[in-house]
Parts: sequence; structure tokens; C-alpha cells
Amino acid sequence: MTSYKEYKVIYVAEGGLGTLFLGASGLPLKKIETVLNEYAAEGWQVVFQVIENKRFLLFWSREAAIITLGR
Repeated sequence: MTSYKEYKVIYVAEGGLGTLFLGASGLPLKKIETVLNEYAAEGWQVVFQVIENKRFLLFWSREAAIITLGR
């Protein structure tokens, strides 16, 4: 098992306007890809990832990715 000296947590959420007007819009995959590539260039590696689904403004549901990086 690999041990890391430091960790970083990234929170990327689905857009609020898309959720309101379309009911659901999905996670911004290009944004996640860009952010992960930037951190990978600095030596970070993905350690753990979870998809969170929570209520948004009473009636809607919104997804978010919580990604833990380590190096």
C-alpha cells in the first residue's frame, strides 16, 4: 500500500443553472479532466473518488465528484 505525505481534496459540482432549467445536467467532465491534468503535472495522483448526490433547492438533485489526491 502506498503512503502519501500530503493530500488534497477537490470538489467538482454539477452546474446549478443546468439543474434548474433542465432538471439535470451531468458533471462537467472537461473541467474535471483539465483540473486532474494540472494536478498530475505537479505530481499528484488520484487516491480516492466518490460521487455525491444531494438535494438542490428543495425539488432537484445535484451530483458532485469529491476527488482525493495524494503525493
